[in-house]
Amino acid sequence: MKFRLIYPRWPKLARQTEFHLPPHGPVVFAATLPDFVEVDFIDENLEAIDFDDPVDFVGFSMMLTVQVKRGWAIADIYRAKGIKVIFGGIAAMLHAEETMTHADAVFLGEAEGRMEQVFADFRRGALKLCYNFLDQRADIGLVGTARRDILNRPLYNHKGVQMVDLVHASRGCRFHCYPCAVAYLGGREFRPRPIERTIAEMKAIDNNRLFLVDNSLAQDTAWEMDLFREMIPLKKKWCCHPIEDKPEVLDLAAQAGAWYVYQAVFDTSDYIRERIKRYHDHGISVEGTILLGLDSHTEDSIKELIDFLLDIKLDLAEFTVLTPFPHTKAFDQLKRQNRILSTDWDQYSADRVVYQPKHMSPERLQELLDYAWNSFYRHESQNMKMAKLFQQVVRKEMADHTFKPRNRELARQTFGKERAGR
Repeated sequence: MKFRLIYPRWPKLARQTEFHLPPHGPVVFAATLPDFVEVDFIDENLEAIDFDDPVDFVGFSMMLTVQVKRGWAIADIYRAKGIKVIFGGIAAMLHAEETMTHADAVFLGEAEGRMEQVFADFRRGALKLCYNFLDQRADIGLVGTARRDILNRPLYNHKGVQMVDLVHASRGCRFHCYPCAVAYLGGREFRPRPIERTIAEMKAIDNNRLFLVDNSLAQDTAWEMDLFREMIPLKKKWCCHPIEDKPEVLDLAAQAGAWYVYQAVFDTSDYIRERIKRYHDHGISVEGTILLGLDSHTEDSIKELIDFLLDIKLDLAEFTVLTPFPHTKAFDQLKRQNRILSTDWDQYSADRVVYQPKHMSPERLQELLDYAWNSFYRHESQNMKMAKLFQQVVRKEMADHTFKPRNRELARQTFGKERAGR
């Protein structure tokens, strides 16, 4: 059976340097498919879809809200040809009811241990419109090694640089943050994978650079430290979401190859200042994730926050505006207060204001988003700051002899440009 798995295209943030990472959801899902299924994967961000190419069954893996309308449009084309389609992924779960109007089946929840039945239903012409497992978490021990073999690997290099591969060591999140839907999607119970299976998967990845996409590694100190100890011999270089703010944890993370973290910066407190400093003291760079437009934000406080980011010497910053995605606290509150201005999901890109802010007009918040990007990168461009991160990982790789020879000329050029600019 030929099963086409499609990752619909989606727009990058307007001010973000465009590059494409190998998507995580599709390769994790592909690992759950029965052996008789031949997978043909298309990442529409990088490849065109040939609608005339024969296929038996089409699946859509959608991560982001801004992918859903494109996914629906593609599905409509296949269904008009008489080809059955199934949707899954984060965005399909957040927009399930609408997605069902464009689908023969929608899968909600975790796929491990459940695809045999779905494909058996397909083969006998008895697909269910909705397979709902949101309240029935899969056995975390069933999570297998992701099927990265389905990827067209060369497409994910950026200017000759091999980008990070995505991997996860846990699911669920015990935190329930205001703008986040993870509590709805993956539950509030922290569920780590068996460490030996995670390490085996990392070891098998033919890439020295990884992105641990767990919602937060800072959920269980003993587990976190055990994971980092086991990662040390791999000599991988990796980035992640927050690491627990304890010296012994940060020390192990650095030994294990922590390269940089995505860290939310939500105020101008001394705690945040010291938190960033502790990362830097352990040789870990920081990309601040900065969410603008919370009800506590005024025009003055946003400008103060930008000054603060420059003062604490963040290595990179990514600015977004609050976006009320369905099944979040933000959506529930703003909908209850009649403050949501649009449900055109193409506008839910995190760089467009789709709600009424508390202390300013939507137009002014949009202007302040531009102000934030312009101010933070006024003296050094985003590309230059990214080049410095690349230089850092190359130095780490050279120090432990894991640098790939095919990148040596690129590294020479990059370091040469840095020296030439001094």
